[in-house]
Amino acid sequence: TEKRSPFVRDFLPLANLDDLVFGGWDIFPDNAFEAATKAAVLGHEHLAAAKKFLSRIRPMKAAFDQNYVKKLSGTHVKKGRTKYDLAMQIKEDIRAFQKKNRVTRTVVIWCGSTEIFMKQHAVHATPETFVAAMKENHPAIAPSMLYAWAAITSGVPFANGAPNPRAWVLTHAAN
Repeated sequence: TEKRSPFVRDFLPLANLDDLVFGGWDIFPDNAFEAATKAAVLGHEHLAAAKKFLSRIRPMKAAFDQNYVKKLSGTHVKKGRTKYDLAMQIKEDIRAFQKKNRVTRTVVIWCGSTEIFMKQHAVHATPETFVAAMKENHPAIAPSMLYAWAAITSGVPFANGAPNPRAWVLTHAAN
């Protein structure tokens, strides 16, 4: 009412957009522009404006199990004997991405497809039971939970950017 609408950046130390680095995982090898085009969530004019930027973002292989996402069949997926092995690969992806891009902060954000509904299970009760369940390939551990565990145990915050409480995409603030 008093013509006072300050920018958030005027009172919080935010990174400049030019300092952000984006990466992520996907079950398809398409770069971010190709994936966004196929998803058709943005108009052609918006995608055209971001084509150069998005085309440079290539996904890492994703942890995926079709039992949790019935209508997709991934081709760009991690291989591992156990869910724990896959989670450790995700942790390594996070470390490698941080090192390659020399970032000071990292955030993992889930914005993937919605997995099947799952009720809380005893394997979710403690970090120890969760790790044991990953090592046993317990069905109560969905692939998206591997991303959450990998982020948390890497000291990386995560946020839910999709209508379900699971998996994640990397965004980073560069040095």
